[in-house]
Amino acid sequence: MPTTDTTTRQQQLLHDRGICAIIPTYNNAGTVADVVRQTLLQCADVIVVNDGSTDGTQQILADIGGITLVNLKENKGKGTALKEGFRKAMEMGFAYAITLDADGQHYPEDIALFLKANQEHPGEMIIGSRQMEGVVRSKGSNFANNFSNFWFYVQTGQWLDDTQTGYRLYPLKKLHGLSFLTSRYEAELELMVFASWHGVSLHAIPVRVYYPAPEERVSHFRPTKDFTRISILNTVLCFLAVVYGLPLRIGRFLMHFLRTFYTLFVFLVSCFAVITPLIWLYIYGSRLFDWLTHSDHTEHRRKVAHQVIYRVSRFVMIHHGIPGTTFRHLIAKGVSFDQPKVVICNHQSHLDLMCQLIFTPKIIFLTKSWVWNNPSYGFLIRNAEFYPVLDGIDELLPKLRSLADRGYSIGVFPEGTRSKDCKIARFHQGAFHIAEQLGLDIQPMYLYGAGKILPKKTYYLRKGPIHIEVGTPVTRKELEAMGDTLQQASWMHQHYLEKYEALCNKIEQDV
Repeated sequence: MPTTDTTTRQQQLLHDRGICAIIPTYNNAGTVADVVRQTLLQCADVIVVNDGSTDGTQQILADIGGITLVNLKENKGKGTALKEGFRKAMEMGFAYAITLDADGQHYPEDIALFLKANQEHPGEMIIGSRQMEGVVRSKGSNFANNFSNFWFYVQTGQWLDDTQTGYRLYPLKKLHGLSFLTSRYEAELELMVFASWHGVSLHAIPVRVYYPAPEERVSHFRPTKDFTRISILNTVLCFLAVVYGLPLRIGRFLMHFLRTFYTLFVFLVSCFAVITPLIWLYIYGSRLFDWLTHSDHTEHRRKVAHQVIYRVSRFVMIHHGIPGTTFRHLIAKGVSFDQPKVVICNHQSHLDLMCQLIFTPKIIFLTKSWVWNNPSYGFLIRNAEFYPVLDGIDELLPKLRSLADRGYSIGVFPEGTRSKDCKIARFHQGAFHIAEQLGLDIQPMYLYGAGKILPKKTYYLRKGPIHIEVGTPVTRKELEAMGDTLQQASWMHQHYLEKYEALCNKIEQDV
């Protein structure tokens, strides 16, 4: 059983991420009180929609404190109840809603699974796939679910094992088709189909389910009438899949392609096709001039290389922007790059360097060997004195000390490699060892969104926000108080986990 502290923290996390619970109910007097109270233990923000109950449910709910109660004067159906619940949640400023049934078949304790899934897959619709092992279901119920799964696949091209589950987490700002939503059970299928057509990712998680003995069950499902309604809806959705859903999917693919092509084209034209050749001529031309005149302008060439990288990064990220994305950057009060520091940041994407390079030209990064040896821009990286990490930290220290003496900050990704899912991996000691050896403060940067715009092992850009924040520097005195470099890495890793969680809560409510 979870402790009080655990449930309180979960309630706070749900609230901070803008997640509420919605429970539609119709004549569930025997179960609704227990379901609502158990849900309140998991989630502090609970909206109950009483769909015109006539069995005393309204009075039972009126006696439960701490909930938001929406009473419908007459029974309108589950689809209408959900629609009213969504409207109330959005009116109250929530970003997500977890829906569960009032008949007791869903376990409110599984809300923790939806919270975890939302943290890992923000902006997605989370589907609670009921685990049916050992559960006695009627042949009609099994057939209806399999029938629904098949037609959902035909309409969307996606396979889900449980399209009839009512246990879901909805991203409220990405709900589509609400104005066309049917009034009864089939509305839940309709919501998923429209979400899929509009590019909302659907992520299934296993959840428990409880079914009482057949003779004890209370169901408002009317087999003949409701199955007919579902069949009619599937016929309409199959038609719409061809004339509406398919064009949307094709258009979305083309937009992904065009966005990526356009961004790469602008970057290549601004950097490689115009600026880089000129810098190449300048660097190698000036080297020839130095050789002929027995002079040395190496430092000036290095400054030019840094300025080029800095200006191109600001042009692409700030002044031009990546189509389909919003880019925001914040700097903590009083932070300056006039003095050298070791800059650390969580690592998500190929875009990360460009996000960090917008703040100052006086920064170098430790890179992978393939970047340093790149035939297109490697010479610029080398002239800017970026160094490959394969050389080894101790071997690089004399060069890094020289850079720090000349006022350059050292950029290091303490995770060592890009994250596949934007989670923050374990921090290595390298950055903290460099800071210790050079006597430098640590300058943290916190990055959100780059790994969602250009995930690892993908080749096209997606839409969404990118946010980078420059935090307050961690001084040598503060670092030494943490212990050795291993303890410093561990402390900063925990700090980044908390900071990133707060960033997610703040940004993803607007996604």
